Amino acid sequence: MNKINTNFTSIEQVAGQYLNPSRDSRPLGNLNDGVSFEELLKQKLSAAEGLKFSKHATQRLDDRNITLTEEQSLRLEEGVAKANMKGIKDSLVLVDSLAFIVNIPNNTVVTAMDQTESDENVFTNIDGAVIV
Repeated sequence: MNKINTNFTSIEQVAGQYLNPSRDSRPLGNLNDGVSFEELLKQKLSAAEGLKFSKHATQRLDDRNITLTEEQSLRLEEGVAKANMKGIKDSLVLVDSLAFIVNIPNNTVVTAMDQTESDENVFTNIDGAVIV
């Protein structure tokens, strides 16, 4: 049976010792370099899932008879990875004559088109572009 420590005169002393551990008892070093748990989890999940295509993007690919080769798919994923490293949130990724708008945090292709189909080659609502 555990003996109760009677050296405490108040609940605050108990809470101070057991609920607020000193800095010395915390692990040394910060393994995630200041990245929050939520951000780290999102990064790991997106890396594990691979690139996704939204329903809209899939429909656009079908409507425009666009098919990606395996090599183009790899280059698209490479472009998304580069955009992610640069901190881009919504990126235009150009692969050959194909243009993809990708939401980088969600790792999702939002829309896709052949560059010749774009009106005046103007792309909006992006904060970066990657050409691969």
